[in-house]
Amino acid sequence: MTHRWTAALAWSSVLLEGYDLVVLGTVIPVLLDGKVWGLTPASASVVTTVGLVGMMIGAMAVGAVTDVIGRRKALMLSVAGFSVLTLLCAAAPSVFWFGLLRFLAGLGLGGCLPSALAIANENSRKAGSSTTTMMTGYHVGAVLTALLGLFVIPSLGWRAMFVIGALPAVVLVPLLWKFLPETQTTRAPVMSTMASLFNRKYLRATVAFCAASFMGLLLVYGLNTWLPQIMRSAGYELGAALGLLLTLNVGAVAGLLLAGAVSDRAGIRRPTILWFGVAAVFLALLSVRMPQVTVYVAVFVTGCFVFSAQVLVYAYIGRTYVDNNRATALGWAAGVGRLGAITGPLVGGALLTAGIAYPWGFYVFAVAGALGALAVLASAATTPLVSKQPSQVEAA
Repeated sequence: MTHRWTAALAWSSVLLEGYDLVVLGTVIPVLLDGKVWGLTPASASVVTTVGLVGMMIGAMAVGAVTDVIGRRKALMLSVAGFSVLTLLCAAAPSVFWFGLLRFLAGLGLGGCLPSALAIANENSRKAGSSTTTMMTGYHVGAVLTALLGLFVIPSLGWRAMFVIGALPAVVLVPLLWKFLPETQTTRAPVMSTMASLFNRKYLRATVAFCAASFMGLLLVYGLNTWLPQIMRSAGYELGAALGLLLTLNVGAVAGLLLAGAVSDRAGIRRPTILWFGVAAVFLALLSVRMPQVTVYVAVFVTGCFVFSAQVLVYAYIGRTYVDNNRATALGWAAGVGRLGAITGPLVGGALLTAGIAYPWGFYVFAVAGALGALAVLASAATTPLVSKQPSQVEAA
């Protein structure tokens, strides 16, 4: 029963993160149409970017703190922090304050994922399926945000979306306090925990995983941001282009479940390399004009491999590092990955501005997938290295 509570609470935390990350994309069109605060596409891009920068800092910092104070406290603080700041976004008086609050919320959001992933890895022997199943919470949260936006914004306005996103924490945080098991901490200094990622044993794996995470999130955010527009530039109708975005994310959920099952049987390393490689092949295939049914199938398969490739990197990290520095490693990979999350939309936007997003956008994304596969191949990490007993972090 304890394991079930742990898995459910970690999944719920990731669901709230998924909601909070996608809510901005839901309300920005309304803010632009209503000229709220004089918001422009340029200032909206700044708000989006500073939120991702906050997530990067939060992931890299809080991951190490998590290894010191324990997963339970770190996850509670992250969920409570980003929920309160999300609620405050509903009362933001200007674009400056709105952007600042999104940056501060990003700090909490960045700390949520490494904590939840570490909890999932340490409470299950099946690293692949436990990680991928938990990450379906992100996509459920994203779908809920889109569906709620259709009904809530016309009747209650955009501010209500932030209020709704914050309210579940009132229930979730007490449940985390009551049912989430406490973890033993290292009692090692934060800087020592961070330094352990770059000692002789872990340096190669740390660099490789950060590179793979960068490529993975470049693909995830680049495709989610620009796939409809790229497909429109290829001659597809708007309705079909938006349908392809939905198909991409439905494929993501199916891919996560498949990747978890495969990695539990075949180990983490080979499926992670394979997933990035297949993603690269199908991204390149999307550069070819296809019949409508065929392109839907191709986009579905692309979603299956692109999104779960990134999550398999997290699962691989969970089986490479030990209890005392696992969350720190996850935080660094997720934090560096946020640079990819910023880069992906910028690259897509630049290619669209140049008028060459189709087909060159898919070629660029295919190269990113191939580089992700090479990064994992170069990691030379072996599994499992998980220690269920407390131990001191190795000296750098």
